[in-house]
Amino acid sequence: MLDTSCRRNGIVRCVVAWLAMGASAGVLAAEDVGLTLAPAAGPSPALGSLQAGASHSCAVRWDGTLACWGDNTYGQSTPAAGTFAQVAGWLHTCGLKTDGTLACWGQNDYGQSTPPAGSFTQLASGNRHNCGLRTEGTLACWGDDSAGQSTPPAGSFIQLAAGAFHTCGLRTDGSVACWGADGNGQSTPPSGTFTQLGSGGYLHTCGLKTDGTLACWGDNAYGQSTPAAGTFLQVSGGFTHTCGLRFDGTVACWGRNVQGQSSPPAGSFIQVAAGGSHTCGLRTDGALVCWGYNSAGQSTPPAGRHNRRLMTAGYLHTCQLQLDGRVTCWGDNTDGRSSPPAGTFTQVGAGYYHTCGLKTEGALACWGSNANGQSTPPAGTFVQLAKGGSHTCGVRTQGAAACWGSNLNGQSTPPPGTFIQVSANGAHSCGIKTDGTLACWGSNANGESTPPAGTFTQVAAGGLHACGLKTDGTLACWGNNVDGQSTPAAGTFTQVSAGDYHTCGLRTDGTLACWGYDAYGQSTPPGGTFSQVAAGSYHTCGTKPEGTFVCWGLSNLGQVDMIFKDGF
Repeated sequence: MLDTSCRRNGIVRCVVAWLAMGASAGVLAAEDVGLTLAPAAGPSPALGSLQAGASHSCAVRWDGTLACWGDNTYGQSTPAAGTFAQVAGWLHTCGLKTDGTLACWGQNDYGQSTPPAGSFTQLASGNRHNCGLRTEGTLACWGDDSAGQSTPPAGSFIQLAAGAFHTCGLRTDGSVACWGADGNGQSTPPSGTFTQLGSGGYLHTCGLKTDGTLACWGDNAYGQSTPAAGTFLQVSGGFTHTCGLRFDGTVACWGRNVQGQSSPPAGSFIQVAAGGSHTCGLRTDGALVCWGYNSAGQSTPPAGRHNRRLMTAGYLHTCQLQLDGRVTCWGDNTDGRSSPPAGTFTQVGAGYYHTCGLKTEGALACWGSNANGQSTPPAGTFVQLAKGGSHTCGVRTQGAAACWGSNLNGQSTPPPGTFIQVSANGAHSCGIKTDGTLACWGSNANGESTPPAGTFTQVAAGGLHACGLKTDGTLACWGNNVDGQSTPAAGTFTQVSAGDYHTCGLRTDGTLACWGYDAYGQSTPPGGTFSQVAAGSYHTCGTKPEGTFVCWGLSNLGQVDMIFKDGF
């Protein structure tokens, strides 16, 4: 129906929003995102870059503007002006703007295209209703409420999914709550812990469990609630069919297939969105492809590329993930840290003297210095990667954290439990658990491994400090504060990135704020709006909305000199 599996600045956003390399407002460095793949995480790559409605589809372009195609009877394919982080709809369309406000257009017979005011982090659209996740984690719904689908329960949530006449939400503890029509069991979710909800099907819903497998509930007349076996990165429910994105990038669909909506093409994808009787997918090269019913042109997407690339800043080098999955690095190349191997990747993280990447099949590859074993990753499949100074951490498909490399301070010995994001730097590591609380391990000489209480949607470990993005969008920092790196700017943010002695945050309006050590200008960002920020040791890089990379700070080895532009 629509793709609402990510929060723009929340945990779940980072599931596929990150994988979609820009599905949401910011394309985050691997160490700075909270993947909830099984990782996004809300985030939520971030979905929202692609949605399939009843007979139309919309996608977020490179520059944040919208492209819509297909049925336009109610004006649902005539998008509003402005830049967006997510889009959702059925016979109407609603978009989450980069400033956190909402805009809706199209059918409005139940007020579904009249959104409330306020700041939001995620959006989910049903047949004639919508629900939004406010920055503080509470819910607001509007439109048709004939079955109670627009009367959400109290409490704090991290993601939403809406069906025709029901809505489901993922709570901070990983449990699912649903409300509205329940004639087919669509509002009676199973017990257990989930990391993502797929976009709501018409009369069914699917969720991604912590082990990467799927669970579906509700109407199963066409087999749409009988998921394929295996582990997945993302799931999206259509009218009477469902599609999922596997770890190897292929798409599997099940349910009704009379129009071919459940017969995906071969190839590698980074996002899938199931609609009424059609499905669309975003390929690894940024191209859109759709299949199924095409009565109104809903399966004929516009040409061009619709994703962005990831950037990560190391000690004296920088790397970026290109649209086709290849990695390019520049700056210091001692020990080969700027010489990535061949192959395609979904994440990349630059450490002090090494770099690691997450391959499309889920395996890890590292290059550069291996003095402490930081470039010798463990076997197995992972859903998130976090680079440290001389160590690296990752989240395995089942949610356990694994670290390798230097362990002098215990930074490579994570605690037990299930995580949705980890971040590593210096001699310590931090992670967000499935309930949104923080855990840190390793050096604690400056209090960097003593996180505050509360629930968070992202954590970023710095050299001797760490910062976290709270569910209300504000920041909290702890640890060393000699240079002011643990005294965050006021306001609400959608991302935070911690360098060695400075920190930068992406505000909800797209501007940057940096604080801490500034001897090389690394904490003096340029003006304008950005979609991502990555703080290195003594330099910082940001991605502009149109796709240009801009870097500032120390450039003794060219780490701030390379600028790319490639967009739709």
